[in-house]
Amino acid sequence: MDNDSRPVEPGQLRTGERLARWSDSRLGYRGLARSARRRAFPDHWSFMLGEIALYSFVILLLTGVYLSFHFHPSSDPVVYRGSYAPLRGQVVSEAFDSTLHISFDVRGGLLIRQAHHWAALVFVAAVFAHMLRVFFTGAFRKPREVNWIFGFLLLVLAMFAGLTGYDLPDDLLSGTGLQVVNGTILSVPVVGTYLSFFLFGGEFPGDDLTARFNTIHVLVIPALMIALIVGHVALALRHRHTQYTGPGRTRSNVVGLPFRVHAVKAGGYFFLVSGVIFFMAAVAQINPVWKYGPFRPDQVSADSQPDWYMGVADGFLRVMPGWEIALWGHTLALDNLVPLLVGVLLFLAMGAYPFLEAWVTDDDRDQHLLDRPRNRPVRTAVGVAWLSVYSVALLGAANDVIATRLQVSVDDVTWAVRIGLFVVPVVAFLVTRRVALGLQRRDRDSVLHGRETGVIKRLPHGEYVEIHQPISQARLHSLTAHEQYRPLRPAPGPDPDAAVPARTQRLRGRLSRALYGPGTQVPKPTAAEYREISAGHRS
Repeated sequence: MDNDSRPVEPGQLRTGERLARWSDSRLGYRGLARSARRRAFPDHWSFMLGEIALYSFVILLLTGVYLSFHFHPSSDPVVYRGSYAPLRGQVVSEAFDSTLHISFDVRGGLLIRQAHHWAALVFVAAVFAHMLRVFFTGAFRKPREVNWIFGFLLLVLAMFAGLTGYDLPDDLLSGTGLQVVNGTILSVPVVGTYLSFFLFGGEFPGDDLTARFNTIHVLVIPALMIALIVGHVALALRHRHTQYTGPGRTRSNVVGLPFRVHAVKAGGYFFLVSGVIFFMAAVAQINPVWKYGPFRPDQVSADSQPDWYMGVADGFLRVMPGWEIALWGHTLALDNLVPLLVGVLLFLAMGAYPFLEAWVTDDDRDQHLLDRPRNRPVRTAVGVAWLSVYSVALLGAANDVIATRLQVSVDDVTWAVRIGLFVVPVVAFLVTRRVALGLQRRDRDSVLHGRETGVIKRLPHGEYVEIHQPISQARLHSLTAHEQYRPLRPAPGPDPDAAVPARTQRLRGRLSRALYGPGTQVPKPTAAEYREISAGHRS
């Protein structure tokens, strides 16, 4: 058996070169690097939202590792003998004691702890804003539905990661939040009690609460989030980046920056995001657990507010009437169960929307060009209505703070939130759709008539007209490159006697007309209209 490989002279390659050649032969990273260098990355400010989420997640991991060296996840009681004099001599848990130790006795501990908390808030906000950008621009369409699911799951995991980390210090504020969580879990029919005992290791608060939450917060959720982020990035590279419409941009190419330029900008942006987060940690205090004191089940903090991303759940709970019903000898706590169901349905609607729109449009093509939100009025209005529900519920979570600050009755605030949850989304939907249609009409006028110059010209037959300056070809392309769907016609079922397929098709037709039927979009100007009008009153 012949061997064509020839030995290399000892001084021919340096140690680093030999190591690089050895690793490339096993890992093949050079091929991946060459493939990345050939890619183009669209340059738009809205794409930075995903980068903010990624960089804040890196900061979360780094600061979390540092904090784990000093944090003791135990509920065992100890006597506090640290530097904070007002609590010295008090019986606290080891978790609370180690949190105060990090804050007052570990060099840089308070900065790292606050940076970790601020990075968590920024991370959830960035993921949320990134998903909104994807929703309003239609970046969730084929072939990116799975990527949308990954982002949706990442948002949910980020919220639960924040909740479990928020509860680790075992202070009075986090304990108050845990009491709310326990009450909501207990309201689940049949299995609520078992879920509560499993989560807390017995009757609330249990002895294993901190240890179990620490395992979930430090190991389980981060591992799942890393897997989702890796999958998200891999699919993004597989399907290539979406881009906004413009000259030279089609469904089969990507116009943007080369990899080297993008990498340099991304590196600088990482340090910028890190600097902002650590600046906030240095100047803005957050979660001062020493002011709240250790958790006691018989005490509740006044003006207790969760982090903003959990405020919607707290808002639903606060404005829900105290309804209870008895069924078969068991009490069903609707005041906790209904808000739980509404919150779950609110987020499930977000996760399922791409599949609903794909079913309604019956569009099976790959979509790589983004929509302008104004060109999809109904989708944009649905998104704004969803946001209005979230915002009103978030205000409901602060009903006591609003009442005390504005010197009004807390019942009046609660009733205002209850009414707003039903009225505000409808108003937001109608107003947003009308605004989007108005912007479409303005774009149509810009295409047909150009830009107003303010110069009046008299025609030979005596008519006065205003001279319009033609818009640029690039702008003209951006205003007319979008595609307008037509509503589907309800197709008859395969079996005339079968009612279910016919009902499904009728529902599909109604939804299609609601999204793209009459009154939901302004027709684009045709080439004939453009030539006719441009020949009439342009200079």
